[in-house]
Amino acid sequence: MKLAILFGGASFEHEISIVSAITVKEKLSRFELSFIFCDQDHKFYLIDGAKMKAVTFSRGEHRKMAQIFLTNGGFEQRGLFGSKKHEMPVLNLIHGGDGEDGSIASLFDFFNISFIGPRKEASMLSFDKHYTKWLANALGVKTLPYEIVHKSKKPTITTPYPFIVKPARLGSSIGVSIVRNADELDYALDVAFEFDEVLLIEPFISGVKEYNLAGFSARGEITYSIVEEPQKAEFLDFEKKYLDFSRSDKVTEASVGEALVQQLQNAFKTIYLPLFEGALIRCDFFEIEGEVYLNEVNPIPGSMANYLFEDFSGSIQKLLGALPDKKAIRVNYDYIHSISQAKGK
Repeated sequence: MKLAILFGGASFEHEISIVSAITVKEKLSRFELSFIFCDQDHKFYLIDGAKMKAVTFSRGEHRKMAQIFLTNGGFEQRGLFGSKKHEMPVLNLIHGGDGEDGSIASLFDFFNISFIGPRKEASMLSFDKHYTKWLANALGVKTLPYEIVHKSKKPTITTPYPFIVKPARLGSSIGVSIVRNADELDYALDVAFEFDEVLLIEPFISGVKEYNLAGFSARGEITYSIVEEPQKAEFLDFEKKYLDFSRSDKVTEASVGEALVQQLQNAFKTIYLPLFEGALIRCDFFEIEGEVYLNEVNPIPGSMANYLFEDFSGSIQKLLGALPDKKAIRVNYDYIHSISQAKGK
């Protein structure tokens, strides 16, 4: 089965996307894979599978490879003696901006390209953590209380110390800080504002239980991964999450009761359906006094959360066989023809 992996993008998470793509390449060896790299200038390159190494991109060697262009139904490779069209489903593995903000989803819809990944609406509501809170609360899924801080306005924070400062539209714990007292606040805000103009403030709960659950829907059935309890110090910082993006060994299932697993799966299903159909996502949860709280939605999880699935390759194949179809609109100009006939033209 053919599948193209799209990675890179103009994002603070560009390099992480490269790491994810290299990891997923090894996990999907049963597929006939192609690799499409989107550079920071939004140029697409068809990458030789044998050259799928981090240094290929850090040294700019990808520029020696074939540049390809979006066209209806796929990508086109142009040459002096004609062009070659590459038509196959695409796994969107661009983390952060471009991949998770709806840009790629919009392009693929526009060019009628079949893809695994969040659609436009899902991207918009999961890329911005503020909007994710709105979504969860509207669906009855609990979240921690929060405040929003804008770069253009003087902050008036009422959340008691300690609290977490995080960019609203960035993942991988980039720009995230724990603020324990007023002396640490200005520095934390300055760091976060380097990456985003909108920040999220949430209470920091020391030692809170965290659980991750991934899954997808195919033909009316949700396939859930195992539940993972991530190992962390105080919170999952960038270094820890960066290493997560290269994980390929299956992790140990969390030692939790069936009642909690059911709570996690119910919350996941509530968030997933129907908005995220066509995507494999990971939801990160807190458990506080027996109640489940949504922390974040990862619409394109690191390395596609391959380490949470017993048969990751089979899961991707299953999802590929059930991607949502975009309804085709055919224009026949009946309205214009009727007007022209009425006017005798």
